[in-house]
Amino acid sequence: MAIYERKDIWDEDAVNDLTGSFAEILERIGEDPQREGLLKTPERAAKAMAVLTSGNGVDPGEILRSALFTEPSDEMVLVRDIEVYSLCEHHMLPFFGKAHVAYIPNGKIVGLSKIPRVVDAFSRRLQVQERLTEQVRNCLQETLGAKGVAVVIEARHLCMQMRGVEKQNTITTTSAFTGLFLEDPKTREEFMRLAIGSMYGRG
Repeated sequence: MAIYERKDIWDEDAVNDLTGSFAEILERIGEDPQREGLLKTPERAAKAMAVLTSGNGVDPGEILRSALFTEPSDEMVLVRDIEVYSLCEHHMLPFFGKAHVAYIPNGKIVGLSKIPRVVDAFSRRLQVQERLTEQVRNCLQETLGAKGVAVVIEARHLCMQMRGVEKQNTITTTSAFTGLFLEDPKTREEFMRLAIGSMYGRG
């Protein structure tokens, strides 16, 4: 029977440095890094941070260019309900939700799995939701030369739920469009009906 073994890739020197930093943080907040429950916490936290910021070393455009195909189709391509997990750059607390990404081909289409990978590449950085939405849009537009790109992200921010105003049911929605999604109201309405409607169980 095959044994599952998870393989994450990170810079060992960076993880070692981060491990020492997290141990110091534990001490600064009044914890004892030597007690049983925290013995491996600095290393675990360091590796988690390495994974959560791994998008810094990724070229999202290259992800798309690795699976481009010539295709005359000019109908909307929509990938919806893409899970998003990122870290707010202001408090380094998570925000998470879903992204809906669409484009209208202009002679080229891309492998569908590459779109969620692009979202991941931009998400796994210290982020703000507004910038993340625009980065995904710009990457698809510039790399595919599409007739239009539409991106909507809806997310919950723990910096608002766990601290600050502590509003538990607040959802932030951001959107970014290019081309036909800006110029043609019917195209934009179709996208919003398919994407936003699905967020509330109507799609």
